[in-house]
Amino acid sequence: MGVLAAKAAAPQDPQDNDQTLHSMRDEMERSKTRLSLAIPGVPLPVKPYYIEYRLLDLDVREIEADFGALLATTHNRTRFMNVSARVGDYKRDSSNFVSDDGFRGFIGPTGSVGIDRDYNSLRQDLWIATDQAFKEAAETYSRKQAYLGTLARQSDIDDFSKAEPLHIVEPLVAPDWSNRNWEQEARETSGALRAFPELYEARVTYYLVYATEYLVTSEGTEIRTNRSFASIEAALNTLAKDGVPVNNFYSTYVPKPADLPNVQTVRNDLNVTGTELIALRSAPTAQDYTGPVLFENRAAAPMLAQVLGPAMNGARPPISFSPVMEQLLTGLGGKSDWVTRIGARVMPTSVTLVDDPSLKDFQGKPLLGGYAVDQEGVRAQKVTLVDKGNLKGELMSRRPGPDFGESNGHGRAAFLGDATPTMSNLIFSSNDTLSPADMKKKFLDACKAEKLPYCLVVREMDNPSISLLHQEDFQELLASFGGGAGTGDRLPLVIYRVYPDDGREELIRGSRIIGLNTRLLRNISAVGNDNFVYNYMQSQVAGFAGTAFGAFGSAQNGLPASIVAPSLLFDEVEVRGARGEPKRLPLLSAPQMAAK
Repeated sequence: MGVLAAKAAAPQDPQDNDQTLHSMRDEMERSKTRLSLAIPGVPLPVKPYYIEYRLLDLDVREIEADFGALLATTHNRTRFMNVSARVGDYKRDSSNFVSDDGFRGFIGPTGSVGIDRDYNSLRQDLWIATDQAFKEAAETYSRKQAYLGTLARQSDIDDFSKAEPLHIVEPLVAPDWSNRNWEQEARETSGALRAFPELYEARVTYYLVYATEYLVTSEGTEIRTNRSFASIEAALNTLAKDGVPVNNFYSTYVPKPADLPNVQTVRNDLNVTGTELIALRSAPTAQDYTGPVLFENRAAAPMLAQVLGPAMNGARPPISFSPVMEQLLTGLGGKSDWVTRIGARVMPTSVTLVDDPSLKDFQGKPLLGGYAVDQEGVRAQKVTLVDKGNLKGELMSRRPGPDFGESNGHGRAAFLGDATPTMSNLIFSSNDTLSPADMKKKFLDACKAEKLPYCLVVREMDNPSISLLHQEDFQELLASFGGGAGTGDRLPLVIYRVYPDDGREELIRGSRIIGLNTRLLRNISAVGNDNFVYNYMQSQVAGFAGTAFGAFGSAQNGLPASIVAPSLLFDEVEVRGARGEPKRLPLLSAPQMAAK
C-alpha cells in the first residue's frame, strides 16, 4: 500500500453493520484468482487485467407542486451496482471503442441490488454481473483488435492509466431531512405563481438526495464516501401574444436539505421569475444583430459552462468504427478545442482559470462541486487550466489524452455513469477588471463607435432541461439546436436592447447567439469585478455528458458543479433573431385564480 493509501485508511466503526465493502472485497478476490475464458485458437486463457465494482446507495425525496396543489411526493431508497472488466493491458484494452453495435466495454453491466446491505445477496449479484462484464469485454477486445488491424497507423496513447490504490472508509451518514414540512413548503412556494393566471404550467420540484458511494478495484482501492445535495427547480411556460411558446425557470442548489432557502425567499424569487416571463410574453421579437454584447455576471457564468465544459476535457475520444460517431461528437460539441494546444494563448493575457475541488465556498457563498476523491478512485487535485491567458492544463480522468497521460482526479459521473473529465469548482479571474459602471460605459462607447441604433445585454441564459416541461418540446429544441451546439449556438433567456443615445432598455425574446465558442473567448474585451457564484447541475444523460449540452442539467440527472465568473464584454457577437413557430392560442381566457 502506498503512502497516500496508508494515510487515508480509517478503521471501520464497530457499530457499523454495513457488509457492502466486505462483500465486494471477497468477490473481487475470487474474480481475480478464478476468472478466465478459454477461446479456441488462443493458446492461453483470457483473463481480465482490471476489474471494478461500483455501488451507489441512494435515498431520495421528491416533491412536486403546481399553483399551490401537491402533485406528487415520493421517498425512495435504492441501490445500484456497476461492474466493469477490462481485457488486454493498460496500453491497449477492451475500452474506448465504438463498434458497429455501439459503445461497449467501457461501462459494465448495471442493475439494482438489495437495500439491506446483505453480504451473500450482494456477492451473488456481483458474481453474475462480473461474468457478464468479462465476457462482453473479451468480445469487444477481439472486435477492437480486428478493427485496429485495418488501420495504417494506430494511436500511441494508452487506453487506461495506473493509479495509486486508496483506502478511504468514511462513517455512514444518516439522512437528515430536517424538521421542515417539505410537502407544505412546496404547496406554499408554488402558490406564489397563482398571481400569474397567464401561465399555462408552473411546476415546482423539491429534490433532496443523500448518497453513499462504494468503489472496489482489482488494483487494491477500497472506498466508501458520502455526498448530499438538495434543490428547488421550477419550470414556467406560456404562449406569447403571437402564439410563440415562451418559458422561464428558477433553480437553487445547496449541499444539504437544511440549507434550502425558506418559503418566503423562494416565493419572492418565483415572483420575480413569473414577472420576467409575463414581460417576455409581450416583448417584441429579436432581430438579426452583429455587434457588442455585454454578458452580465448571471449570464456569463452559465455561458462559460456551455463553452468550457467540452474544451477542458483532455481525454482522447473513443476509437470509432463508424464516421457517424465522429460527426456526432463534433456536432454536439463533444471534442475539445484545446487538446494539443498546451502553451497557446486561449484567453486574454489577464485571465486565469482554475478548477479546485477542495473549495467549499467563495467569499462566503457555498460551492457545490467539491469532493475529495473522484468516481475512479483518484484523489481530487487543484488544476490551473489557464495562466495569464495561456493554456497550462486540462481536466483528466484515467483515460489518457494527447497532452497528459495520468488522471488529476477529475473523472466524475453521476448515478454510476461513465466517468469523464468534468469540472468541479471553476474559478474565472482576471488581474485587469472594471466596475459595473465602467463596464456599462465601455459597452455603450463601443456601441456608439459602431454607430448602431442599439446593442444587446444578456442578463440570463436558458436551461431548457428545466424550463421546458414536456419531452416533445425538448426534442424539438434539440432538432433545431443540436447541430450548432459544437460550433457555438447559445440560448439567452433574458436579453435587452440598450439604446446608447438615452440608455433606454427594451426586453426582447426569441434570440439565439451564434458562433460563441472557445475561439471567441480569446477576444474578451473587458472583464468585470462583480464575481457571481453559479451552482448548477451538469447533465449526465447518455450522449449529453462531456458535450456542449452537458451544461443543460437538472437535479434528477445531474452532477453538482460551480462556476465563479464576472460580467464579460465582447466587441462582436452574432445574434440571430426569432425563428419560433407560433401555436394556436386558447379560445377561452384563463380561469380565475386567487393568490394566497
